[in-house]
Amino acid sequence: MSIKSFSAKIFAAYIQRKIDSWASKPVETQQKVFKELIQKAKNTKFGKDHSFGSIQSPADFAAKVPVRDYEELKPYVEQVVAGKEDILWPGKPLYFAKTSGTTSGAKYIPLTKASMPTHIEAARNAILCYIADTGKADFVDGKMIFLQGSPELDEKNGIKLGRLSGIVAHYVPGYLQKNRMPSWETNCIEDWETKVEAIVEETVHEDMSVISGIPSWVQMYFERLQARTGKKVGEIFPNFELFIYGGVNYEPYRAKFENLIGRKVDSIELFPASEGFFAFQDKQDEKGMLLQLNSGIFYEFIKTDEFFSENPKRLTIGEVELHTNYVMIISTTAGLWAYNLGDTIQFTSLKPYRVIVSGRIKHFISAFGEHVIAKEVEQAMQEATAGTEVRISEFTVAPQINPEGEQLPYHEWFIEFEKEPEDMDAFADALDKSMQQQNSYYFDLLEGKILQRLKITKVPVSGFQEYMKSIGKLGGQNKLPRLSNDRKIADALEKLKK
Repeated sequence: MSIKSFSAKIFAAYIQRKIDSWASKPVETQQKVFKELIQKAKNTKFGKDHSFGSIQSPADFAAKVPVRDYEELKPYVEQVVAGKEDILWPGKPLYFAKTSGTTSGAKYIPLTKASMPTHIEAARNAILCYIADTGKADFVDGKMIFLQGSPELDEKNGIKLGRLSGIVAHYVPGYLQKNRMPSWETNCIEDWETKVEAIVEETVHEDMSVISGIPSWVQMYFERLQARTGKKVGEIFPNFELFIYGGVNYEPYRAKFENLIGRKVDSIELFPASEGFFAFQDKQDEKGMLLQLNSGIFYEFIKTDEFFSENPKRLTIGEVELHTNYVMIISTTAGLWAYNLGDTIQFTSLKPYRVIVSGRIKHFISAFGEHVIAKEVEQAMQEATAGTEVRISEFTVAPQINPEGEQLPYHEWFIEFEKEPEDMDAFADALDKSMQQQNSYYFDLLEGKILQRLKITKVPVSGFQEYMKSIGKLGGQNKLPRLSNDRKIADALEKLKK
């Protein structure tokens, strides 16, 4: 055992004790976070507008601060982006994490001096909890790769901005710098295909022990390694033993990954976002991720079946139940207040509080991290049919993760036409072009050859009606989901063709 791995075990045990301390007092921990948030922000514009000075409890907060999504919080965010101080949080943010917007272009999520360290600490603690849980620490002596966005940052009114993964690259601790890959120069390559080839070139002869990234991107890296060497990834990197991932569900990829690697490896699931680092897998034999109750985030939860009612009840950590779908609402040291992240979660454990991400409050596709929403596919259909005689009876969209042969995955559009386009290929191109223009993640996935262009599958006349009837939801107020993140509907529609 090296000095480095021995030290990692000692530090891991120390951090585990600290985590156990706050995790064993969840309600008290959240009460402390809540009071600190309100106290520190009471003199901001948002704090004054919402009478933070008179807020004494979460019930007061719920009464004075409505739940908002990004678009509803945007008037305040725009003032921050314009360079004004003390709007959502004291002073100015350190960074803006720029993400794809849902309705009006890019979103600018503030990262402050208070919030930035929580992202770094949670990522570090995820690895330390793995060491404490398994006793494995030898991997710290090997090379570690983090597939991420470019660390080169832009600037807006004196505040640096970029994608979260690129910002985080600036905070890799010194003791990992010698082990970290790829090189800074390679990480700055914008074109993804060029970047992957450069990463393969840099890493193929290294002793890789930890690999981290969104599964769809890592899969491409593995495939390029295998094409280059003719070997399984586990043969190329015999000491590769830990895969760290987040952003999308790993399960659809697991069988493919184990085939590419040639063996099983341990994995750690993370729940990070630009808005905060919310949870990480702390135990290999427990389902769910440990909710970060001590990271400057105050959580509220609304049952999904109540969310769209006029006055849904907002629950705090001590009021939640197991295996119930909740919309997660956050207030943070970055100045997001009663913010609807859009994610839905379920608790798998209450001692300590562990969660799984169960989906989004609205239908979506994010099988590859693209975050496609209903509005985008509906807009694409509207644009593709505008000025034509094409008429659509109904449609829905699903991901095709494992197409036959060596094809790339794609989005499959199931469309029932009343009047078909004369040129189906051109129609598909129009749909795809609109999707790329609306959604930067989808564009990146096509550019990076993670996805191929969408494909259209024609549904027979009355096919959707037959499907709705088959599930007992024909007529009334029942609606066909515009898009799904699985193939439950798609598989049923496929059977209609047979």
